This record gives sequence, C-alpha cells and structure tokens, in this order.
Amino acid sequence: MNQPGGPVRVAIVNDYELVVVGVAALLQPYRDRIEVVELDSNLPVVRDVDVILYDTFGQVQGKGVDVDSLVNGGGAKVAIYSWNLHHELVRDSLEAGASAYLSKGMDAEDLVRAIEKIATGRRVLPEGSGSVSPRPDSDWPGKEHGLTVRESEIIALITQGLSNQEIADRSYLSINSVKTYIRTAYRKMGVERRAQAVLWGVQHGFQPDVVRHIRRSDERPPPNGRSSGKP
Repeated sequence: MNQPGGPVRVAIVNDYELVVVGVAALLQPYRDRIEVVELDSNLPVVRDVDVILYDTFGQVQGKGVDVDSLVNGGGAKVAIYSWNLHHELVRDSLEAGASAYLSKGMDAEDLVRAIEKIATGRRVLPEGSGSVSPRPDSDWPGKEHGLTVRESEIIALITQGLSNQEIADRSYLSINSVKTYIRTAYRKMGVERRAQAVLWGVQHGFQPDVVRHIRRSDERPPPNGRSSGKP
C-alpha cells in the first residue's frame, strides 16, 4: 500500500487497452497524488494497490461485478467508473462489494480527489442519476468512426457475442433502446447484419484485449498472464 503521505496507488481495469490507457493519461498530471501502477485488460490485478478503478465500458456491471476476483486477495477498494449513473445500477454495484461509484462526467481534479477519499475508506457516490456524457478527451473504441459511447459499447458487446437481451441486461437498458442504438450504429458503420457488425468490430478494435502494463518494474513479476512492461 502507499506510504503515509504518499500518492494513492491505483490499478485501472477494463477489457480494452485503449480505455485503460486513456484513463491513465487523464491521471498522469497528478502523479504526485495518484500513482497508477497497473493497467489490466482481461487479467486480475497482481500489485498491492489502494484503489482499483473499474471502467465499465463493455464490462459486466451492477450485481455481476466480481469484486473478489478484482481484489485478488488484496485489500484494495473497488471504485466503479461509469457514465451510467442510474440509481439501481449504483445500488447493485455497492451490494456486489464496490466501495464507490464515480461518474465519467467528473473533471480530472474531481476524480483525483474522489480516489483519495476512497483510499481513506470513504464511500463516494454520484450526486445525480441517469446518464452523463464522458469527458471530451476520453477515448473509446469506435470514437474515430463517429460512434457515441453508448453505440460503441453495444457494438463491443455484439463483438463479444452477446444477444440483444444479454446486452440490455448488462447495460441496464430496455430491449427497444438496445435495438435503436444498434440501428444507428449500423448506419454509421455501413453494415446491415449482425455477422457484418461482428466482423467490423473485430477489424476496428472491438475485441477485448489481454494485456497488462506494469509501471513499477522493481516489484515482483505477475504470477500469470502477460506483462507488457511500462506503458
């Protein structure tokens, strides 16, 4: 864990490398207060950290979040980082064992302050409900092709092989909303059928990654998985 008075040690977790690297870049100017020591895509956290920041893009959410697996035997606090702030989703995440729920609408300074509070054991929750727009400098698969965050997330889940109902359940959306997002995304992608969408997703970075970035090379190597070294 961090030394008294030292920066909060953070691991950022999401199945897409582009997402975790983007969040790390957001925190980089605050490295005297936040030390991002690990970025994990599809791998368990292996470093001793204070806070695990779980980005929900294309991920299991709410009651489905496996907090024990994320913590991996350590004492880290798990903070959900999302643009979906619906009360039911926040409640289910806390019941699953998360210590906090953070809005992607926060600016960098507010996010850093929230992480510092979480590290001291305080519960931090969003003030509002519903959905928020991510920061303009946020990055996600498909952004460069004109897909919104929600459209991109649904295409990511289609690429992962989920059905419309499974996508609705994971995203806490109605099935009709899912179908609407699919139609608008397909138009932007220039596809008409699901098989075409999956192929497009594979070709444009929507397949989950399996990679780990470690910032502190002086610590023990990860016991499993692949480390790509310092980001």
